[in-house]
Formats: sequence, structure tokens, C-alpha cells
Amino acid sequence: MSVEAGMSTGALQRTKGVRLTLWILLVVYVFNFIDRQIVNILAEPIARDLELSDTQIGLMTGLAFALFYTVLGIPIARFADRPTTSRPRLIAVALGVWSAMTALCGLAQNFWQLLLARIGVGVGEAGCTPPAHSLISDMVAPEKRASALAFYSLGIPVGTLLGMVIGGTLADMVGWREAFVVVGLPGVALALVVWFVLKDPRRADAAAQLRAMSSAPALPLRQALAEVMGSRAYLLLLFAGSAAAFLAYGKTTWTTIFFQRTHAMTPGEVGLWFGLISGIGGALGTWLGGYLADRFGARSRRHVLTAPAVGMTLSIPLAIAAYHAPSWPLALVLLFGPQVFNSLYYGPTYSAAQGLVPLRARAIAAACLLFFQNLIGLGLGPLFFGMLSDWLRPAFGADSVRYVLYGAAVLGLVPAYFFWRCSLHLDAELDRKG
Repeated sequence: MSVEAGMSTGALQRTKGVRLTLWILLVVYVFNFIDRQIVNILAEPIARDLELSDTQIGLMTGLAFALFYTVLGIPIARFADRPTTSRPRLIAVALGVWSAMTALCGLAQNFWQLLLARIGVGVGEAGCTPPAHSLISDMVAPEKRASALAFYSLGIPVGTLLGMVIGGTLADMVGWREAFVVVGLPGVALALVVWFVLKDPRRADAAAQLRAMSSAPALPLRQALAEVMGSRAYLLLLFAGSAAAFLAYGKTTWTTIFFQRTHAMTPGEVGLWFGLISGIGGALGTWLGGYLADRFGARSRRHVLTAPAVGMTLSIPLAIAAYHAPSWPLALVLLFGPQVFNSLYYGPTYSAAQGLVPLRARAIAAACLLFFQNLIGLGLGPLFFGMLSDWLRPAFGADSVRYVLYGAAVLGLVPAYFFWRCSLHLDAELDRKG
């Protein structure tokens, strides 16, 4: 993907430097999602070993991580917005923390120890995306921002793919404990690369930094939140993104378990085949979403969010057919389309959010969006679906997960509606902010 450099704090960034930054941040985000999502493919063997209920699985994979991830995201974003903060070094420290805590998950001997380790992963990962979004938005021209943020967001499907494949394969070969250790430790080495290689453009020269500190101090938190929450389009974007994340995280966790329970696949088989489908489909959808947003958004900015609204609607019948399919190969083929369609929203959502707020509130805008997406999506999605599965199990047995996923597919209409409503306000609000 070609991303040209834009103006950042008064200095023109060289294209080569922007590309290096984007590639390194992409790798960091890949590690972010490997460590976040590997627990999904390992959930079934963990549940058997530690004798967990579906509700405990949902709590471990979702809420325990998301609660601390979201709560810490706002103060970390405030720190990232300070002119004197080095955003790359902040990301490096966060990467080291979450990678070490991922490795510690493999040492857990009971549910509560594993829960504490997952909380540690959430604490570390809170320091990744808000400063990364702020850094990218500073370095890339506005007309290329959706593509740049979509490129960074490729870490979601790629990391999910690698987490499933590597985690599932290691679970079959050596066990779930060793899988956590193997995927966690390399991130500590990557943190050193980020610390020494990436540079923050707003700290490039002391004079520019002093001018920024004197003329544009960090906004007070109340004022920054007022700027963010004062946008009607941004609030609709919060509803849309949170609903999309609720369904995405919930379906990812329970689809991996669905294939193991309903189609008797091993963790390694699910990790490979579902990982490939979700990874390739998600990467294609993420890239396509940014491309369509930049192309059609140039004609009318309301079309930045048209593809996510249409895509999530089209995914519903395909997803229902996939969960009803009699064999796992057919189910996987049918799931490819929903993986593409449901991934179209990443780049457009975060690009629109960055354009709807002032420069000094960009990290807060990203953090607020992540707060609601992850607290509602990652925190409550897997947990709610797990509780619903436990509730349906007396009637449907192991097939309870299938019926939960039917309902999740139909609920795709909710984010589709809010993306459409938000698009109606984009032209006027982006003009006013501009």
C-alpha cells in the first residue's frame, strides 16, 4: 500500500521514514493481536484442563482483558497527546509489558491466576493503539489517512491469523501452556527495536518542540472530552464501532469453539483453517475498506462509511448459512464473505474519528473509540455469548453455540444502521472541523 508523507508539526516527513514507521507499527499491532487472540484458540483445551464453564471462558477471553485495557486507555492517550511525550517509546514499553504477561499466562495453575495474567496483558496493550493512531495521523496527509490507518489495522486480521495458526499448532504439539510462552517472549525483543528505531516527528528539533509547548499546550481533559463528545457524527461512530466490535469479538471466540464442539476439529485444525479464512478475509476487507473510503470519500465524504454499512448487511445471510452448514469445509467457505464484509469498517472508522476532532485531541478520540469498542465489544461480547450458551445448553446441548451464532449474525443490522446514520453527518461536520 502506498502512503505518502504529510505535514507533521510544521516539518515535511520523508516518504521513506513514513513507510518505515507504518511497517514497524504494523508488526507491533500484529504482535498485539497475536497475544490478544491466541487465548481464543486455546480456550477449549484450557477449559478442559482447568474445568471452566462457558461463562468463565467468556470472562477470561473478554472482560478481564478489556476492563483494564479500556480504563487505562484514556490516561495513556492523555500522556501521548503531551508535546514532550515520545510516542514510539511509550509503545515500546507497552509492548514489553504485554508480551511478558502473555508468557506468564502459560504458568497459570488455576482460573484466577490465568485471569490476573490476562489482566496484565490488557494493561500493556492499553499503551499501543492511541499513541499509534496519533503518530500516524501526524505523519500522513489527510487524504491518505484512511488508507494509512487501514494499513495499520491489517494487524488485526494478520495477528488473529497467526495467533490461531501458531496457537492451535502448538496446542496440538506441546500444549496450551507452552503456546503462551512461545508467542509472548519475541515481543520483548521487538520492543527494543521500537525503542531505538522509531522517532517521534514532533520531537525532531528542540525549537519546534518549544513552540508547540508554548503555543499549543495539551488540552485539559474536560475540554478534550468535550471536543470529542460534542460531535454528533462521532457519537454515532461510537455506537456503530462498539456494536461491530461486540459482534466481532464474540463471534471470533465462539466460532473457534463452535468448530471444535460441533465439527469435532482439533485446536490445530481450527487454528489453521479458520485462521486462514479469518486472516485472509479480514486483511482483504481491511485493505478494501481503506481503499474504498479514500476513493469514494474524495467525491462525497459521506461515502467514507458506505462500504461498512452495506458490507455488514450483506454478511448476514452468508453467516447464517455457514453456521447451518453440515460440514466444516463448507462452513469455512461460506464464512469467507462475512470475514471480508465485516472488516471493511476499520480504516474508515478511525479515519473519520481523527478528522472529527482537533489536532490536540486525536489520541483522546482514538482512546474513547477504543474504550467503548473494547469494553462493550471485547469485554462483553465473548462473556455475553458464553452466558447465553450456558443458558441454551439444557435445551440444545453442545449445539447451543450454533444458536448463539445465529443470533449474532442477525444483529449485524445494528452496526450497519449506525454507520449509515453517521455517514449522513460527515460532510457538514468534517467541513466545520476543517
